[in-house]
Amino acid sequence: MGSKYGTIIMGPAGAGKTTFCSALIQHLRNNKRSCYYINLDPAAEDFAYEPDLDIKELITLEDVMEELHLGPNGGLIYCFEFLLENLDFITDPLEQVGEEYLIIIDMPGQIELYTHVPIVPSLVKALTKGNLNISMCAAYLLESTFIVDRAKFFAGTLSAMSAMLMVELPHVNILSQVARKELKRYIEPDISLLQDVGDSGLVYEYKDGVDAGQVEEVVAGDAFGRLNRAVGQLIDDFSLVSFLKLDVQDEDSVGAILSYIDDAIQFHEAQEPKEPNDDLEVEEHEMG
Repeated sequence: MGSKYGTIIMGPAGAGKTTFCSALIQHLRNNKRSCYYINLDPAAEDFAYEPDLDIKELITLEDVMEELHLGPNGGLIYCFEFLLENLDFITDPLEQVGEEYLIIIDMPGQIELYTHVPIVPSLVKALTKGNLNISMCAAYLLESTFIVDRAKFFAGTLSAMSAMLMVELPHVNILSQVARKELKRYIEPDISLLQDVGDSGLVYEYKDGVDAGQVEEVVAGDAFGRLNRAVGQLIDDFSLVSFLKLDVQDEDSVGAILSYIDDAIQFHEAQEPKEPNDDLEVEEHEMG
């Protein structure tokens, strides 16, 4: 069997991963390309397109939390540990997927899976090595609300960089639903955004009766600002993270993201050239 190609869609909760997957599938269908859609979020329920393979057929987060008395994060880690112990659930169906397909893997939003524990790196290694040998690209999404709070944006950028280093795949970082005049400073993260503390969301707000006094002393005001600027400098020193713009309602925008993914996995280089009438013959065969 020939090569296989795929993308793993990651990012924090609420970043629009499943929405992006749906837009990507629709774009592929519009362009007569095949895809194989895998849901690996054991808590996900609503899909615009039914997954070809769903982790909930193996294990669900709800059952794990109920039976093992775990919280959402602990339950999710257990689900993935269980998946790693039963890898044939995902590897066996993928054996039958041809090189003309784009494998789309929709991941949950808990960033611990990408940044704190080696679970996702272990899964990626199983998919990209051995018999499957999938040429894979990671797509890491941040939602546009991260731009409203500059400190939050740089925290999201740091999580994207951490995922890049942990997963060790070609990476496409995406800002979804973006519309802002300062956008260029976010596409290529500009640490000068952290200089104006008053406008950047970097001032710690002490809440009377909630925070201990020592917390105020440690992170209030300038100290909190210096901490965030240090994070920004770390991101700048690595120079790894930049973002692509995405509007899931815009077919051209989705197509542009797909072209970056295709380039990263070298999808088109492995496809056989088509004759001019190939697509027409396929349509006539389907109608017949």
